[in-house]
Amino acid sequence: MTQDNITVQATISADKNKVWEYYTKPEHITKWNFADSSWHCPSATNEMHVGGHYVARMEANDGSFGFDFAAVYTEVNPGSDFTYEFGGRYSTVTFRETGDGTKVIVTFDPETQNPIELQRNGWQAILNNFKTYTETN
Repeated sequence: MTQDNITVQATISADKNKVWEYYTKPEHITKWNFADSSWHCPSATNEMHVGGHYVARMEANDGSFGFDFAAVYTEVNPGSDFTYEFGGRYSTVTFRETGDGTKVIVTFDPETQNPIELQRNGWQAILNNFKTYTETN
């Protein structure tokens, strides 16, 4: 059974160039890429081109668990959008200028181990962290 894609979004009060940079540069990714304060992202690498690799290390603050979120870019349109593949699933991230700033829209294929709502809430929490980080830096 195929699940519908999941979409999360947030409008960031910043221009599109800053939003793109903060979303794609490793030195920024490590500051916001976690769902809650009990986790962190100690390292990230990002090669923003088709065939390029993205790796973000995700770890519980207490050291009890960690994993690498790894992906390969299948499409990159600088400043506009990109798509990457991770474990047979795909995600597309789109950046749209609005009157209020920049809307970031993340659409991804769900996995089958966790409930859809849990996945949506986790990805939304990460995007909310990104919004807060970008707007305050």
